[in-house]
Amino acid sequence: MKYTTLPNTDIKVSTICLGTMTFGQQNTEADGHAQMDYALEKGVNFFDTAEMYSVPARQETYGSTEKIIGTWFKKSGNREKIVLASKIAGPNPNFTYMREKADFSPASIKYALENSLKRLQTDYIDLYQMHWPERKTNTFGQRAFKVQDDAWEDNFRAVLETFDILIKEGKIKHIGVSNENAWGMMRFLEESKYQNLPRIKTIQNPYNLLNRLFEVGSAEVALHENVGLLAYSPLAFGVLTGKFLTGEKHPNARINLFPQYTRYSSEQSTKAARLYQEIAHKHGLTFTELAMGFVLQQPFLTSAIIGATTMEQLKENIGTIDIVLSKEILAEIDKVQAIIPDPAP
Repeated sequence: MKYTTLPNTDIKVSTICLGTMTFGQQNTEADGHAQMDYALEKGVNFFDTAEMYSVPARQETYGSTEKIIGTWFKKSGNREKIVLASKIAGPNPNFTYMREKADFSPASIKYALENSLKRLQTDYIDLYQMHWPERKTNTFGQRAFKVQDDAWEDNFRAVLETFDILIKEGKIKHIGVSNENAWGMMRFLEESKYQNLPRIKTIQNPYNLLNRLFEVGSAEVALHENVGLLAYSPLAFGVLTGKFLTGEKHPNARINLFPQYTRYSSEQSTKAARLYQEIAHKHGLTFTELAMGFVLQQPFLTSAIIGATTMEQLKENIGTIDIVLSKEILAEIDKVQAIIPDPAP
């Protein structure tokens, strides 16, 4: 395994992070425990979860992923070996079952954190993230910013003041954002700088061969301000493994079980995937190796978050850690990006 550090900390994290959102719905507790055992054995010491998991979010499975991680911590005694990341969900009219008010008010943050700690059976979370912005902005498949009516008022300072209290209480160590944009990152950084408040260390956004929108604005901020990208969906829900290009059905695949997740299912995404697969085969690589290798080589990356529903997938994903793509391969990738840019925003 290869390691880096969470920016502006001395916390060493594996460059591959175990994503866990399938635990509790697609994966059983036993499956989840087996995945965590194997990942740790292979040197993965960084696990990511969220209060809303498993996915897709439902009241019946709310918090199930954190509970499975919690029972693993209790059974294995491995809490101190793991850098644990979790998230508080932002506003969503469908998530009223999570708490009385789905916002980032002090009461909501404290309530969400306390419940996550109970489910995780731990006293602290190493990296606590805001799952998506509280304001209305372009997230989850929206390519461009759209002006919308929004009752939200600027509360960046108040949010950081709440996190400052929780850090001083020892309940969280560091904070990050997720599904955020360049402006949001800079506002948090601005408040932390001028008000002497906790600094965001990471940003967890989608990043893969079919979605490189992070490179437009956010990557520059990440590099200059030392905010590490935690890249989720590096294999684009399995599209970048090539398994959907063979004509096979794959009824248990996430995009077939949950057809509402259409980000990587467009005709343009399929066309681009075929071109990237040709590059992989030309250079003697599997499609998975090409896709993961591309993400792992980015200078703004802290860790790539992998998700698997089978042990075979998990082993293959972790096995890509030593892949290094040549300048020639990277140039060929950029040619495809120029022809079909970011087909899965």
